[in-house]
Amino acid sequence: MPAFVTFGRILFAVLFIYTGATKLFAIQATADFIATKVVVPDIIAPYAKQIETATAMTTPQLLAIAVGALEIIAGLMIALNFGARFFAMLLIVYVAVATVLFYDFWNLAAPDNAKMLVDALKNLSIIGALCMIIGYGRATRPVEAAYGDV
Repeated sequence: MPAFVTFGRILFAVLFIYTGATKLFAIQATADFIATKVVVPDIIAPYAKQIETATAMTTPQLLAIAVGALEIIAGLMIALNFGARFFAMLLIVYVAVATVLFYDFWNLAAPDNAKMLVDALKNLSIIGALCMIIGYGRATRPVEAAYGDV
């Protein structure tokens, strides 16, 4: 059983490594997509302007780099089973926020929202898998200790 868990963890992490790499290879396209959905709140706008000035990049470009790096690093750490629980928690927050911001299926009519609804449900299942990674932990356990007397 532990071999299957390790293999599944690696295959699952490939999703984040790949999507993070595609975001970094197409930073401007990712930034343009982020710019259509994300608005910088007024309370942090002055700080965002300072960072934009210091880096000579726009906030969506910086977010694209941050998100791509998060996905690659978290995917690698989950695949290597090093800090997997922590990075799974980070990814749960990231996937939940991304789902709410980018898959607003509730704003579309019933036949038009089908693809967005399926994508949101896929993200929900990814959150479930990340919860399993958090619950399973680093070390293997006997079946009784992990699942109790169900």
